[in-house]
Amino acid sequence: MRLWLATLNSLRGLKHCYYSEAAFRQEVWAACVLVPLAIWLGRNGIERALLVGSVLAVLIVELLNTGIEVVVDRISNERHRLSGFAKDLGSSAVLLSLLLALATWVLVLWVGH
Repeated sequence: MRLWLATLNSLRGLKHCYYSEAAFRQEVWAACVLVPLAIWLGRNGIERALLVGSVLAVLIVELLNTGIEVVVDRISNERHRLSGFAKDLGSSAVLLSLLLALATWVLVLWVGH
């Protein structure tokens, strides 16, 4: 029962993020293209795992970034240096995950072939 409820909570979080965050929506649609492409282009299990994993990592980091933003906004709508810092850190994490995905795809598909 606990696993079922945890799954429902996770699905509710994904749904809410999808409908409330344009960046997450864009990344989900990119993943819908990139994941099948990764499975097709990867020459073996390791390459496929790297390509798919890098795409999923972007989605995971975006979810965490959204969580940070929601908590900061829940605490206060007042502009504060630390609130802005927390949001900037989350945004930086998303940027790094995107760069990681790009580097992974370039290294696996261009340099590796």
